[in-house]
Amino acid sequence: MNIEQFREYCIAKKGVTESFPFGEDVLVFKVMGKMFALAGLENHPATVNLKCDPKRAIELREEYDGLIRPGWHMSKVHWNTVELERNIPNGLILELIDHSYHLVVNSLTKKLQAELLSL
Repeated sequence: MNIEQFREYCIAKKGVTESFPFGEDVLVFKVMGKMFALAGLENHPATVNLKCDPKRAIELREEYDGLIRPGWHMSKVHWNTVELERNIPNGLILELIDHSYHLVVNSLTKKLQAELLSL
């Protein structure tokens, strides 16, 4: 998966915005104002940070040693850095994006969740 495919998948999700709050080389995706994905645009190979359940994060890091690592500049417990353009199946990357999105949506207030549903 390349960075543009990653971007298109993220931005197509309900309630998602994209911005550059950390500078022009880090693209951030938020759902209802809360981050669920970050993409380093200057990294080669391309890497992204995705929120992840702590237990699953450890399992993924073990299974994809070196390709999925503790989140760079993020909470090492709740975020993974994932290499996009290497040997990780596209289906798994899409699943990890969905997982991150749903973790953040589930953490939103009931009011924001209702607002998201109405979009």
